[in-house]
Amino acid sequence: MADTATVHLVRHGEVHNPQKVLYGRIPGYGLSELGKQMAQGIADYFGDRAERGRPVHLLAASPLQRAQETIAPLAQRLGLPVLTENRVLEAENAFEGLSNVKRHLRTPKYWPLLVNPFRPSWGEPYKQQVERVLQAVKDLSDRALAEHGDGAEVVVVSHQLPIWVTRLWAEQRPLWHDPRQRECTLTSVTSLHIGPAGVESVSYSEPNKELSKQALALPGA
Repeated sequence: MADTATVHLVRHGEVHNPQKVLYGRIPGYGLSELGKQMAQGIADYFGDRAERGRPVHLLAASPLQRAQETIAPLAQRLGLPVLTENRVLEAENAFEGLSNVKRHLRTPKYWPLLVNPFRPSWGEPYKQQVERVLQAVKDLSDRALAEHGDGAEVVVVSHQLPIWVTRLWAEQRPLWHDPRQRECTLTSVTSLHIGPAGVESVSYSEPNKELSKQALALPGA
C-alpha cells in the first residue's frame, strides 16, 4: 500500500485592524488579543492530538505577520521549526489598502475591475492560487513522507481565499463563489488527505468555534 499524508491548511487568527482596512499582503498586520487566544487554541488542538498518537511532523506558514504569529505557539509546543512558504501567501487584490470597499465600488474608476468575477478581474486568478498552493502541498507532503514515512502530517498556516479555492478544486466544485458562503472561519482546519493520486479527500474542523463567534468580520483575511 502506498504511503499517505495529511496536510492541514489552517487559516490565521483574528487580526488587529480597527480601521477595517482590506489589508491583503500589506505588512504590519498582526493578531488581535482574540487572535492570540485562537493561536494558542490551535497549539492546544494539535498538541493534544500529538499526545494521543497523531504527531505533526512539519510546520510551515505564509510569510505574513498574522500567519507567523498564528503558528508560533504550536511551534513552541511541538519544538519544531517553521518553514516560511511563499506559495501559501494571501491572494493579490486590487482593492488592497482600502477601507469600506463597498463604498469605493460606486466609484466609476473601479468598475473595470469588476468585469469578470469568474476569474476574478480584481485580483489573482483563482486557478493560479490553487496551482501555487497545491505545489506547496505536494512539496511539503513529499518531504514529510520522505522523512517520517506513512501517515506523516503537516500543518500550514495560510489565508482564507487560497485555502477555500483549493478546497473547491479538491471537491471538484467551480472556483467562482460567493465570498459570504466560504466555510473557512478563523483558525479553521481544512485537511487535505494525500494518497498516490494526490489530494484524495478533504475534511474540515473548527477547533476554535466558540472564539470565532466573538471575532469581528474584518476584510482582507
